[in-house]
Amino acid sequence: MTTLNTNLKSGTAILTLNRPERANAFNFEMTNALMDALSHAENDPNVKCVVITGAGKVFSAGQDITEMKQGGAISYREHLEKTYNPLILQIRNMGKPVIAAVNGPCAGAAFGIALACDLRIAKSSAYFVVGFSGIALAPDSGVSLFLPKYIGLGRAQEYFYSNKPITSHLAYEWGLVNQVGGFNFDALVMQVAGKLAAGPREAFAAGKQAFNHAILPNLEDALHYEGILQDKAGKSAEHREGVAAFLGKRAPKFE
Repeated sequence: MTTLNTNLKSGTAILTLNRPERANAFNFEMTNALMDALSHAENDPNVKCVVITGAGKVFSAGQDITEMKQGGAISYREHLEKTYNPLILQIRNMGKPVIAAVNGPCAGAAFGIALACDLRIAKSSAYFVVGFSGIALAPDSGVSLFLPKYIGLGRAQEYFYSNKPITSHLAYEWGLVNQVGGFNFDALVMQVAGKLAAGPREAFAAGKQAFNHAILPNLEDALHYEGILQDKAGKSAEHREGVAAFLGKRAPKFE
């Protein structure tokens, strides 16, 4: 089974994260497949818009912690520099609109991916979790930059510290989500994508560059700094306890 399904429909490339048995958690294979698919979509003249969504009832649980720990000691900074950092930059630098169709729970690195997209359309039952503090890590995948810009620093810190879910309706109220759909979710996503696909390609690309320059000029630096902090956090006793608790399906006991 492939970890990413691709489908072209009416000028829109639909990229579906496809590890439903693992809550669509990212492993190296799926991350690389998504980057490859985005590159293909960027260069394909038949693609005018991109949608990223998840198979089943989950968008993505973020990084697959089990895979991270299978290889023993790993540099989190090096991992980020090979995976999420280039992926986040790729989404922001794409000349075509990218929609995150958040069909269910979205957490951790997947939250950063959704935040990097141009628009977010959420299913009414979906929710967002910052996630990192649960295993004693700092935010990565651009979350430290994107989330405060969308909902304010106070709220961003609250939801990082507490790990409380942000419901789709609350996310819409705060401007984190552009639209919320119920039974019409899939149709709503394709309606928005269709309008974007019919729009002025070069003007959209120029507009995205302008927004990046004005609002996110320090994105690359923020991603790099997240990696430095994550490398330190990943070597801590707190993180070891957080991962052990996560894998053991129990509450962590931080000293």
